[in-house]
Amino acid sequence: MKSEERAALREKILEAIQLTEEKIIGLEESTQPIGPENAIGRVSRMDAINNKSVAEAALHSSKQKLSKLKVALTKIEKPDFGVCVFCKHPIPAARLMYMPESTRCVRCADR
Repeated sequence: MKSEERAALREKILEAIQLTEEKIIGLEESTQPIGPENAIGRVSRMDAINNKSVAEAALHSSKQKLSKLKVALTKIEKPDFGVCVFCKHPIPAARLMYMPESTRCVRCADR
């Protein structure tokens, strides 16, 4: 991987980290408990509880992504960065720009 590609990828990772952290803050607000004192109807309350569980799943996923992005940022200067952990072939730069936390090429990720 060329140094220009690494620099562009570093910027992409930093941007993705910032966006993910902002998303996590919003999701944490959406996962607050639904108190019984809220004067909403039974169906509306069930909707609110369902939305909370969806937000909790999204929060968990976002936290995992953030963790992977931070790991990718620490490994970006290593020579094996951008190499598939399974087949040892280079991961295409376009895939890394789209999903900078990728550790597998498309073929190995489909397995």
